[in-house]
Amino acid sequence: MSKDRKQTEGEYRVGVSFNPSRIQRVDEVKKMTAELIDYMLTLSPHRDLAGAREAAIAATAYEDACMWAVKAITKQPRE
Repeated sequence: MSKDRKQTEGEYRVGVSFNPSRIQRVDEVKKMTAELIDYMLTLSPHRDLAGAREAAIAATAYEDACMWAVKAITKQPRE
């Protein structure tokens, strides 16, 4: 992501710039998830519109799924 532009809401919510493991799949999952979150938030940008609650729940579910996906990618084997 360019430092000249502000992060999207999706990028912020998944922490797209945070990847201390430097694993490419983590970057890919976060990027795809950020796009899904941003898309959901465009469906119903105002609380009073039909589907707004559902779009917000879906965005939160994507955020949660991203966390689990990153955990799956970075999980270390048992010793």
